[in-house]
Amino acid sequence: MKNEQPYRIKSISEYHKFRGFTKPEHPLISVINLDDMQGLAADQPKSWVFDFYSIAMKRNFNADVKYKYGQQSYDFDEGVMFFISPGQVFSVATDKDYKLSGWMLLIHPDFLWNTSLAKTLKQYEFFSYSVHEALHLSEKEENMLGVIIKNISQEYHSNIDRFSENVIIAQIELLLTYADRFYHRQFLTRKIANHQILDRLDDFLNTSFNSNDLSNKGLPTVQQIAVILNLSPNYLSNLLKVLTGQSTQQHIHNKLIEKAKEKLSTTNLSVSEIAYQLGFEHPQSFSKLFKTKTNSSPLDFRQSFN
Repeated sequence: MKNEQPYRIKSISEYHKFRGFTKPEHPLISVINLDDMQGLAADQPKSWVFDFYSIAMKRNFNADVKYKYGQQSYDFDEGVMFFISPGQVFSVATDKDYKLSGWMLLIHPDFLWNTSLAKTLKQYEFFSYSVHEALHLSEKEENMLGVIIKNISQEYHSNIDRFSENVIIAQIELLLTYADRFYHRQFLTRKIANHQILDRLDDFLNTSFNSNDLSNKGLPTVQQIAVILNLSPNYLSNLLKVLTGQSTQQHIHNKLIEKAKEKLSTTNLSVSEIAYQLGFEHPQSFSKLFKTKTNSSPLDFRQSFN
């Protein structure tokens, strides 16, 4: 697909009009049945950015359809769940008409204003995951979420009263909590692929800390490692926390302390020289981190070997 400027859709009503649906029952929240969605016409934009949240469970991806958001694209042949936040660019690339099934929940940020969810939504980091990190649901999980979506739809289609917003917010929070649980399950059940990621992380850190380039390049960052492993930073850290109990940054620090201990116990390099070799601009920062991690200063650690 040729590069094109993303088409910005500012409101849920505008999206309904763009995809040929009737005007939404509620201007700030909408549940769309994807079975009713027609494919895009040849002259319609294939790349968009929303000013609202989109949570979708999609099935029956045609082999000729490539879906993309974040920096990755992926071809799916089974049901998957996507979480897209306002301002995130995503696109569909296909030369053929395609048909999806499933559902899509659209939530405008104004609907969340002054609610508990407005304050906690950022804790759900899967809104920043890439497309190949989408959530794969079991049939049982899919049915559980389908009940919640049905409840949300029924609530805003009913007569709105003073309880309606709270009921819908509670249902959205339940949906996100289940998604969090199911991602945790996905981290654990995809053992081979996930442990291959751990092996690649360990290989990268070993190579980095055994090289002589740290003094010039500095310590590897979470962002750099995520790019090397072809993962989003949040997905990588969350995966590592589930598998090892530690974030990506903690893994970097563990390897750093391991290498620092080796140099302190087997060389006559000064603490400052070791700090510079390990990518620190200021030896004081190295000493502070070392003491935080080991409860001992670098000099005290070295003297314990004498």
